[in-house]
Amino acid sequence: MSPKLHAAAGTLGMGLIALFWTSTVWVELFGTPQGIATVKTNIVQGLWLLVPALAAAGIGGAQSARNRRGPIIQAKTRRMRIAGLNGLLILVPSALFLAGKAQTADFDGAFYAVQMVELLAGAVNMRLLWLNLRDGRAMARARVAQR
Repeated sequence: MSPKLHAAAGTLGMGLIALFWTSTVWVELFGTPQGIATVKTNIVQGLWLLVPALAAAGIGGAQSARNRRGPIIQAKTRRMRIAGLNGLLILVPSALFLAGKAQTADFDGAFYAVQMVELLAGAVNMRLLWLNLRDGRAMARARVAQR
């Protein structure tokens, strides 16, 4: 996978997570129950784009790091493992649960407890992906400077 495709996939993934997160906060603060249901349904539909984008970014990163070592590569790999587990174990199940509850207008304590966990996990993933983007750009600049 080309470095540009890897970067595009990672940026798309990070952008979608940010969009999902900000849409959730916005609709919770200013929206209606119908708006909440719409956002939660759209997030689940958006997973069909988010999951492959993050998988492509992870595969591209693993391929480009295959012959490289060092603390930055180790940090990026560790962050991606945490972000992946966070997504698979917390974010995707939360999105499915919340969409189901929102579609039936069942905004109970469980909905809001899971909503808070989802927002926290989403913020963690945004931070991890931002750090990987920052380190990836630094690595690319160093590679260009070596030429």
